[in-house]
Amino acid sequence: MKSKYDDLKSTPNFRGKLCLKTTSPMKTLLILLLFSFNTSFGQEVKEMVRSIYFGGGSAYISKQQAQELYDFVKNIKHLEYYEINIMSHTDNIGGREFNEYLSRMRSASVIDLLKAMDIPQEKLKFKDFSFDSPAYDNNTWEGRERNRRVDIQFKPIVF
Repeated sequence: MKSKYDDLKSTPNFRGKLCLKTTSPMKTLLILLLFSFNTSFGQEVKEMVRSIYFGGGSAYISKQQAQELYDFVKNIKHLEYYEINIMSHTDNIGGREFNEYLSRMRSASVIDLLKAMDIPQEKLKFKDFSFDSPAYDNNTWEGRERNRRVDIQFKPIVF
């Protein structure tokens, strides 16, 4: 009885390691296509997050951070296959009303920057967390500094 592996021949390659040879060009093409999904040819699509940090009480994006974001976005291959989620955060200094306003202003600053990079508005989704979802300890200066941010998530669209 013939096995499904009978068409494959095991031969040593030039380093003495075993490699598989196919006898059918169609099978070779199929193997290449399967492997191309995780190579630079068919680059694996993965979730990426980029953060923009702000000064206390500010929604201003520095030129350096704007340039870094531009370079980051420019290097994403097939941006059309990603959804872009913008999540705005604040520290806990000040009242709820002010921090909700500040969170909205930070989201708006990032959205404006992304739109200036020719990313369509309909591709951008946002959620303002204010100080309700801190990733770092708001009881320390360093934690508050790291909570004053907008996270930009580039999430692959699954078909």
